[in-house]
Amino acid sequence: MNTSCDTLVALGSDTRSGRTLFAKNSDRPATECQPLQAVPARRHSSGATVRCTYLEIPEAPETLAVLGSRPWWIWGFEHGVNESGVAIGNEALHTRETPAETGLLGMDLLRLGLERGRTADDAKRVITDLLERHGQGGSAQHGGRRFYHNSFIIADPGTAWVLETSGRHWVARRVHGRAAISNLATIGDDWDETSPGIEAYAAERGWWRPEPGRRFDFRTAFENPEPRYRAEARYDASCRFLAATGRPGVLEMQRHLRDHYDGGIIHRPGRKDGDPQGWSVCMHPDPATGATAAAMVAELGRERPVIAWCAQTTPCTSVFLPVAVGVELPEALTRGAGEPDGRSAWWLMKALGDEVMGDPGGRAPAVQRVWHAWEQELLAEVTTDRAATGQALADRVERMLHRREALQKQMAAGQPAAHGG
Repeated sequence: MNTSCDTLVALGSDTRSGRTLFAKNSDRPATECQPLQAVPARRHSSGATVRCTYLEIPEAPETLAVLGSRPWWIWGFEHGVNESGVAIGNEALHTRETPAETGLLGMDLLRLGLERGRTADDAKRVITDLLERHGQGGSAQHGGRRFYHNSFIIADPGTAWVLETSGRHWVARRVHGRAAISNLATIGDDWDETSPGIEAYAAERGWWRPEPGRRFDFRTAFENPEPRYRAEARYDASCRFLAATGRPGVLEMQRHLRDHYDGGIIHRPGRKDGDPQGWSVCMHPDPATGATAAAMVAELGRERPVIAWCAQTTPCTSVFLPVAVGVELPEALTRGAGEPDGRSAWWLMKALGDEVMGDPGGRAPAVQRVWHAWEQELLAEVTTDRAATGQALADRVERMLHRREALQKQMAAGQPAAHGG
């Protein structure tokens, strides 16, 4: 199953606005709905527990308000942000170690880190403590068997970490400026922190030979020598984007998540098996079995509420809507399960994407022009108080679905896409 993800971060010292930028494409099975979920801040009684996807674990005394993107059948999130301005995204990571049959999914660990971590340092500590105590594992495929370990980017307004794991072991590297991760190990001997005993653990299994003066290298010891994904091309694309973009802003991050070797403006089919250029960052299921199911760009500063730009389904055919952490979400954004649903924004946006893919070279640029023009208007709106209200979000969702319907009708009739109201 060729599903995978890409996550990027640029600290405020490297961005146009001076705020940290976090971006993630979540790639999942092509028809797996991924609605948004808003979790309010809560206090919990002593002895309370929380049921994650496969495990029930002790609850924290207090949890933060969180906005996340959740595969419909899973408790955890593919990516999300909390009220304190912490954002996290995870990636499937295959190592020499066989994943456990049950445990906390990487998505569960991500959500727990957001609910319990007021800073990136706190969230990293939450994830690593839970990993060591409860382990990671369980199938990440509904009705099937797909197991993997996880890597994460964990960011806040001033700090970011890359965290890579295998079983109950982990390494972490502090981000200086910019970083990207994909479905491969990126931490070698340049780690800043590790789990206790990781070098001895690898040596006992014959994956690593300690030598005097030689620093432990996670990638050399743990990375699976037979990777399932062609992740190097996507990882390199994200690294090139970060290196080539002087001081990125929200719109540049959005364009990268839409990328098909083209800057996100002109669509060329990509990110699929047999593509001579490798896989682009935006994924489509032809002939690969997975697709980008959701995307998020979050700008992390000291301002509150925190705003995340959220796109449902493939971002090259969808629009990024600004969503404030803590507001009530319209039902259309939170609906959706395993079957098409005419009241689910995810399923409706997927129908638009399917229509675009009937002629991607001709239709995708026209659809992107509509969404891009609106996103520029929305970017100006987020500086106002009204932009953070639930009513503003409800109005935007209504406008998005109205424009989606008009675009889909125009394409079905063979007409060029117009701006729509």
